[in-house]
Amino acid sequence: MQDRQFIYLDHAATTATRPEVVDAMLPYFTENFGNPSSVYTFSQKNKAVITRCRETIADTLSAKSNEIYFTAGGSESDNWALKAAAESYASKGKHIITTKIEHHAILHTAQYLEKQGYEVTYLDVDENGIVKIDELKKAIRPDTILISVMFANNEIGSIEPIREIGRIAKEHEILFHTDAVQAYGQIPIDVNEYQIDMLSASGHKINGPKGIGFMYIRTGIQIGSFIHGGGQERSRRAGTENVPGIVGLAKACEIANQTMEERAKKEIAMRDHLIDRILQEVPYVRLNGHRTKRLPNNVNFCFQFVQGESLLIMLDMVGICASSGSACTSGSIDPSHVLLAIGLPSEVAHGSLRLTLGEENTMEEMDYVADHIKEMVEKLRTMSPLYEDFVKTHEE
Repeated sequence: MQDRQFIYLDHAATTATRPEVVDAMLPYFTENFGNPSSVYTFSQKNKAVITRCRETIADTLSAKSNEIYFTAGGSESDNWALKAAAESYASKGKHIITTKIEHHAILHTAQYLEKQGYEVTYLDVDENGIVKIDELKKAIRPDTILISVMFANNEIGSIEPIREIGRIAKEHEILFHTDAVQAYGQIPIDVNEYQIDMLSASGHKINGPKGIGFMYIRTGIQIGSFIHGGGQERSRRAGTENVPGIVGLAKACEIANQTMEERAKKEIAMRDHLIDRILQEVPYVRLNGHRTKRLPNNVNFCFQFVQGESLLIMLDMVGICASSGSACTSGSIDPSHVLLAIGLPSEVAHGSLRLTLGEENTMEEMDYVADHIKEMVEKLRTMSPLYEDFVKTHEE
């Protein structure tokens, strides 16, 4: 098979902005550049555009348009949800529940709040990265004010039991936030069905522009401003609106929602083909995350006796873009906190590889990738004294 120059399999890190999204944005950089807060007609047209974009995004979640707030992305939305909820509900209590496998935008914010006098319970997950509902129930206290559990994990792709968590939070009158940065646009989300109070999402994960995202905040949730200043975003998030970004985000959300079913079907077929080939043809490999309750485009393996970084470099040399985990921790020598949380020993976690697909990928590319992974893992293991000792021991 002839080598391909470029196969992008890191869509969980970021995605290419769709041409339709770019086309929608362009006029708002040049001829329609008005500040939506200005009173004259030229700028008020942009205010109306933002309102329409809010409605478009709300429709994808079965939400109300006035429940959508624009932010700079997922990390800002996560910070806002935790910090503002903690501050606004401190009189009720100072206990927060989250999980050990959250994105660092949640974990580091939770650690910050601990320094401010809040108590945080970090829930364990099972071997597939799924929250244990019984442990969640046990963790709830009279002073619990917030539960924050990601909709689907950004590294291993496991989808959490969000409906059950939402129901439990509602029964106990506790705020429920979900980081849906990886799940939004990949799987259907209805904020009412799942009883979600707050939700974070980001544009660049769904073929939209970088630097723009949104936060869903249910009507009646009394949380304060995150950025103080002017009256933008109904006085909850000050700063001149990023009109081109908002237009691009709304267009990307609209397209993602319209194409979701067909796209997921294609990605699942490619995902499962790649998983099956690797599990059947490469020994001493582990699939991380739930086999079926996972995002349509997520594949995550650990290869024993292999360093994930070495595998990434070799894949890059044949034009394959992949990762060993979250792009936000790229370059870290520490093993993934997610893989450690699902019970993997450090030496196994170091051999991780995450491949996240997009609709432009093909089945032929999956075979190309599987062929190369098989060959590269075998080559790397021949250089591993640990593997050599392992083989000798098992041969005896």
